[in-house]
Amino acid sequence: FRLGDEIAPRAKPYTTEEVAAAIGCLLPALEIGDMVFDDWYGASGYFGSCLDNGGGAALVHGEAVTDWRELDLANARIELSLNGQMLKDGFGRAAMGHPLISLTWLVNWLRERGRGIPAGEIVSTGTCTGHCFVAPGDTVSAAFDGAGLVEAHFEP
Repeated sequence: FRLGDEIAPRAKPYTTEEVAAAIGCLLPALEIGDMVFDDWYGASGYFGSCLDNGGGAALVHGEAVTDWRELDLANARIELSLNGQMLKDGFGRAAMGHPLISLTWLVNWLRERGRGIPAGEIVSTGTCTGHCFVAPGDTVSAAFDGAGLVEAHFEP
């Protein structure tokens, strides 16, 4: 999501309705992971992943969806493809039951630490398909029910 309004720190927890009111648009996206460690699953462990920005390298997003409230985000299907071949799929409910619940959780986690989120900030609510590994020359895409297609090509 991209926030249209600031979510300021405050004492009282935010509700999902309050968080939804602050959203400017939905951005279908691919999170691009990368790690400085050779062994993605083993050597670094949880602590190493945290030190490496959670393995996050980039975020590639598609066109803004301003009428996102019309979508059934929990049941929206996402198809992840690699080089034109469907690899796996998932649903919006993989993000804590609903992407808006995931965003509200993050807002309140930050709020408890005296932090807010400025207007215009893009916030990823988490993966709905899990990850896949790519190599130079690969193209990965994700098709989001009602929200469009996002594609990333990895130059050799």
